[in-house]
Amino acid sequence: MNVTERCLSRRGLLKILGVASSGIAATRWLRPDVTMAQEPARGRAIETFTGPGANPHWNSVGPYVTEPQKVPLILLTDRPVQLETPRHYFRSAFTPNEAFYVRWHLEGIPNEVDLKNWKLQIEGNVNKPVALSLPELMQKFKAVSLAAVNQCSGNSRSRLQPRVPGGQWGNGAMGNAMWTGVRLRELLDRAGVKSGSLMVQFQGLDTGAGPAGLGSNLFLKSLDLGNPVLDECIVAYLMNGEPLPMLNGFPVRLVVPGYFSTYWTKCLTWIRVLSAPDENFWVKTAYRVPDTKRGNTTPEDVKAGRVKMVPIGRLPVRSFLISPDGASKIPAGMNVTLRGIAFSGFGGINGVEVSDDGGKSWMAAKLGEDHGAYSFRTWEAAWTGKSPARYSLAVRATDEKGNTQLDEPVWNPGGYLWNRIERQEISVGNAS
Repeated sequence: MNVTERCLSRRGLLKILGVASSGIAATRWLRPDVTMAQEPARGRAIETFTGPGANPHWNSVGPYVTEPQKVPLILLTDRPVQLETPRHYFRSAFTPNEAFYVRWHLEGIPNEVDLKNWKLQIEGNVNKPVALSLPELMQKFKAVSLAAVNQCSGNSRSRLQPRVPGGQWGNGAMGNAMWTGVRLRELLDRAGVKSGSLMVQFQGLDTGAGPAGLGSNLFLKSLDLGNPVLDECIVAYLMNGEPLPMLNGFPVRLVVPGYFSTYWTKCLTWIRVLSAPDENFWVKTAYRVPDTKRGNTTPEDVKAGRVKMVPIGRLPVRSFLISPDGASKIPAGMNVTLRGIAFSGFGGINGVEVSDDGGKSWMAAKLGEDHGAYSFRTWEAAWTGKSPARYSLAVRATDEKGNTQLDEPVWNPGGYLWNRIERQEISVGNAS
């Protein structure tokens, strides 16, 4: 059954969130000191990588840490908090909430939200400003659900050559969830957008210094009011059927299906309709990519000022082999099942192919259940390493718009949009 957009009863929603019509208690998240933990299910030593070459590992390199509501995840930075999801959590179409990656931009993230006082405020160039409590969002609007991938713009940044600044993510700065909430358009309609409006701006509860001298102490993002993605956006209060973890944006976050997570404002508290272009740092300066094919350019062209930069947008098509992961030798002649995921911000996945001969030939994989155009799509393929050797398995995906992964690197100064064909080395040996 396709569950891209399904409705839940208000009674069911209230039961899940544990609220009553008389009010809702405060939710508090207290962040302890970071503690070291072994990777679940493996306990292997932390892999090393210092560069200047590309990161050879699937994930980034860092210690495993525990945080509230989370299993041990890979630490990139603790101020602001950046945590990467280990590879084995991508074996299914939906990423567990407790394993979902974390990315904040400012160090002052909220650790307490009093739901008796919290309101989602819709203001600016509107006919009637609106302030809605969480129970009102659940009771006064139709609930819809949407499966969508949330991927950091810098996912896989550690692959780029030459290296660029920023969080050196491996491939795990992504996750897929079933998001349930209220359509953004319904909220805007409730407030009444005035004529002459140009953009809608989003702000959460995080604050901090931001990049020095750039006036970026608030994380603000905007979308053009004419962008059709606004018709698909939802303000989500459930993630995989449960309240959002604090680190992933409780009590509500914006879901912008098909777009990078920079637009998915966490702890969303203000929605503003603007009658002038948004000139704040996070829109005008940050998260911009070359206006070229695949967002690709060169350091020389950037330095010479020959590159036009535009706001980052949709996710390029990507696919990954999740298992086997190359950690163990496979006996020659053994039939194994290759399993992985694929996704695209431009539409559903139409096909996934696998090659074990350097891309000379490709075999089609079997696609898993279709959860919607913006969801992970699982895939599997039967494969046999017939003789002892080291095999390089490559995987590529094609979406419904005909976009196919290329075996070519990407480079831009932000470290964004990486979607080169992925490869996994597999060792096949004698059984005796």
